[in-house]
Amino acid sequence: MNDVVIHERRDGYSIITLNRPERLNAFNEAQHLALRAAIDSCEADQDCGAIVLTGAGRGFCAGQDLADRDPTILGDSPDLGMTLETYYNPLVRRLRGLQMPVICAVNGVAAGAGANIAFACDIVLAAKSAKFIQAFSKIGLIPDAGGTYWLTKHLGEARAKALAMTAHPLPAEDAASWGLIWKAVDDDALMAEATALAESFANGPTRAFALTKQAIHAASGNSLEEQLEVERALQREAGWSDDYKEGVAAFLQKRPANYRGRKSG
Repeated sequence: MNDVVIHERRDGYSIITLNRPERLNAFNEAQHLALRAAIDSCEADQDCGAIVLTGAGRGFCAGQDLADRDPTILGDSPDLGMTLETYYNPLVRRLRGLQMPVICAVNGVAAGAGANIAFACDIVLAAKSAKFIQAFSKIGLIPDAGGTYWLTKHLGEARAKALAMTAHPLPAEDAASWGLIWKAVDDDALMAEATALAESFANGPTRAFALTKQAIHAASGNSLEEQLEVERALQREAGWSDDYKEGVAAFLQKRPANYRGRKSG
């Protein structure tokens, strides 16, 4: 049997591929644990400056594998809250908190928790043929894995409610024009663009990227005054880094910067 998650190390970044194509990469326990281990490995690798998360085959991720939710096995009242607490919520928090950019390359359908895991990443590129589907209402559930948060934050209540209640597929180009993802690209250009972006991040001031993530994540819950204080504190930290010193030196010397990445102070 193939590994349910493939972790490919490149020069300065990693590609993590969900690899259950026969199930549209839907999550079961084994895939959750393998993805967790791959992220652990990236985080421990000081040479890993970015992650590309994608799916094998014709889809990115169909969410939860409902074959693992057979009521004849689990009983009539499975504790889905425990499933979220054990697997999905820690994954969302982990993706948001990583000290490196995470690029999601959505290569096909992203449904249910699969869509919302994509939205938890820092930058989402999607093939133009891809679709995002909040499929939960079809089986009597609410959006999870941050779905109610991402949809409402980026789209507003009207669109969030409509997408959640109708389970209407949202094409990648509409998702981009609505501001839910960064960009829709031609299918055959998706991975080339995603890996080029990861390589750029890996060669950039990765400490600054981590601090930028932290500041932007704080912004939605802060007043302007509170956010100005966040920027003050994080800019102070950025200014103490080796990457800042190198960036200024390179600018003044009119040469490309040679950032030390995650190994910088």
